[in-house]
Amino acid sequence: MFNIKAVRPEVMTLFASGFLLIGFNTTLWHHLFSITDTTGMLPRLAFAVMVFFAFNIVLTLLAFRKTLKPVLTALFMISAGVAYFMSRYGVLIDTGMLRNFAETNATEVWDLLSLKLLAYWVLLGVLPSLILWKTPILFRQPPRELICKTLISIGCAMVIGGVALLNYQGLSSLFRNHHELRLMVVPSNYIGASFSYLREQLVTAQKPFKTIGEDAIRDTRQAQHSRKSLTVLVVGESARAENFGILGYNRDTTPQMDKEPGVIAFTDVHSCGTETAVSVPCMFSNMGRKNYDASTAKTEEGLLDVLKRAGIDVVWRDNQSGCKGTCDRVVFEDVSNLKDPDLCANKECRDEILLQGLQSFIDHLDKDTVLVLHQMGSHGPEYFKRYPKAFEKFTPVCESNALDQCSRDSIVNGYDNTLLYTDHVLASLIDILRSQQDKVDTAMMYLSDHGESLGEYNLFLHGTPYLLAPDQQKHVPLMVWLSDNYQHSFAVDTECLQKTRTGYLSQDNLFHSILGLLNVRTHVYDPKLDMFAGCRNDSPATILATQ
Repeated sequence: MFNIKAVRPEVMTLFASGFLLIGFNTTLWHHLFSITDTTGMLPRLAFAVMVFFAFNIVLTLLAFRKTLKPVLTALFMISAGVAYFMSRYGVLIDTGMLRNFAETNATEVWDLLSLKLLAYWVLLGVLPSLILWKTPILFRQPPRELICKTLISIGCAMVIGGVALLNYQGLSSLFRNHHELRLMVVPSNYIGASFSYLREQLVTAQKPFKTIGEDAIRDTRQAQHSRKSLTVLVVGESARAENFGILGYNRDTTPQMDKEPGVIAFTDVHSCGTETAVSVPCMFSNMGRKNYDASTAKTEEGLLDVLKRAGIDVVWRDNQSGCKGTCDRVVFEDVSNLKDPDLCANKECRDEILLQGLQSFIDHLDKDTVLVLHQMGSHGPEYFKRYPKAFEKFTPVCESNALDQCSRDSIVNGYDNTLLYTDHVLASLIDILRSQQDKVDTAMMYLSDHGESLGEYNLFLHGTPYLLAPDQQKHVPLMVWLSDNYQHSFAVDTECLQKTRTGYLSQDNLFHSILGLLNVRTHVYDPKLDMFAGCRNDSPATILATQ
């Protein structure tokens, strides 16, 4: 083999700082150059110098005999994976994105693997780590080493301060107007996010579990009603309103729903978050987006608990990565790994699996029931896996998880085909429910958890921090269908509801709308957030609204 000269730890930290800055931050530099194209090189150079010396301060403080090489190895390996995903999908790394990663399942992880990811790990992680471990490092005696580290850290801090003062106006404007920069600096972005996520987990572990809606009861008139009801709530995945034909998209991605009598499609609905790990627990809580807290969501009851306490049966049927804690205290059915030869392959099932056995389920209803169907929907990046070939209407289709290597048209085609299949699943569900309306009051509500980016602003998938996320990740579809008997039993005026379809709604409305719709009376219900309240006749929602 070859011999490598021994170096001092401060030399190694300088090389490592430079390697981290250059090797893992191509996405950062592309973005920085694009937002400073009119200001010249000075702000870019100042930013690079400050980040370099900040890296060097931290690595210098960690540069001890037993820690330096293991720490750098871990940084190289993790940073290689983070740099790959940032480069490929344009993602920003914050606590939400880390939570999303931590709470994903094996199928979703498998969809993201590629040979290019392996190349990133080998070239940016494995090879530099091998060179690092082959390089002898000459450490001084502890007292001298500490003095040296102190002097180096002070020197680096002085350089950072000097650069900041000399370029104060340009840098302050840059940081004030571009908050996304801090989420793009590898490895500080994921290290900061990791600390925040761990702190969130510790807070969650120490919080006592809280019940809500302990006074929840059904209205007496509803309790005396002889007919059973089935309210199906379909939680969509990564479906953005912009691409729904029924909402005005220039492609017919919803041909079957367009023909379904009684479907009401709401045009201005926004999500609570941009990833499942936030949106799903948020939409089923009564906190609302502005007050949402992940640790509180995990230690507090939500909508399904209140419905169950009021005497309504609740079942969650899942074809995705779980309910993120929202269904922990109700009946849970995982259908994502069934062995159906027609609907399941490659360790996942298509969404029609959610409808399997629905007729038998209806036949055996013995009380009012809410059935939640959690779809795989339009989960990326491998959109072509989400639908049968019979629904591949829009071509050509990107058949890779390397979205940055596909044409935008082929990405959109694949995505639109997933919506075409979702349209089929929802229409099939409505047909089943309509066929049973003579013996059971049936209804369906469809609401996607968040939207999706398809290359706009060089972003793909979802999970961008909410304040920075484009509307494509936040504007979601909401559709409601109520059978004739359901409308009568629950006193809902659908003509009135149709007139409200263009008004602003969000996932904050779900908790209160379902309680109001099902005539559940409780102090945690807010009629102002009930989307049905103004279109119900002689109902508890209307009564409460006037009190």
